[in-house]
Amino acid sequence: MVKKAALLNAIAGTNRGLLASELQKQAILAAIATLEDLNPTPRPVEAANLLEGNWRLLYTTSKALLNIDRLPIYKLGQIYQCIRVETSSVYNIAEIYGLPYLEGLVSVAAKFEPVSERRVQVKFQRSIVGLQRLIGYTSPENLIQQIVAGKKFAALDVPINSETQQGWLDITYIDENLRIGRGNEGSVFVLSKT
Repeated sequence: MVKKAALLNAIAGTNRGLLASELQKQAILAAIATLEDLNPTPRPVEAANLLEGNWRLLYTTSKALLNIDRLPIYKLGQIYQCIRVETSSVYNIAEIYGLPYLEGLVSVAAKFEPVSERRVQVKFQRSIVGLQRLIGYTSPENLIQQIVAGKKFAALDVPINSETQQGWLDITYIDENLRIGRGNEGSVFVLSKT
């Protein structure tokens, strides 16, 4: 699809939005809006087969995510959002790189509940922040298995009050390998299925 390729070309080289100029941001948002108008999945929340899986972040306007890269001596690595439809679970995982052997990880586990054909309410439940080596991190899949098993990590591993820490996400475009979402804080997310 030409419009999809145009969006992917627009975000290429922006390091998920970290390096995007104001002009690039405007062009990207326009390309996103164009693609959203062509969403092939009219009821994204009901498309479990498309939602399920591990998604890698390609672009965002989320200051919370982009500011992770501003930590001294650390650089933001890959960011994943892993969705498990059967358990209504979502796992956000950000890999952080810097000094050798001190690679970090920021992960948030949450539950989601459909509230419309394209919106999900997200209730955050657990935050894990620590060094990849101490956590035993090898992949998003491995980390999720450990979280589901109830493992306590050698990290800052804390429960989150889901009544005060929640938000929503509109899935505005989804196909077999691309998803676009808009969050309650005005942020835009473009992800590809891994």
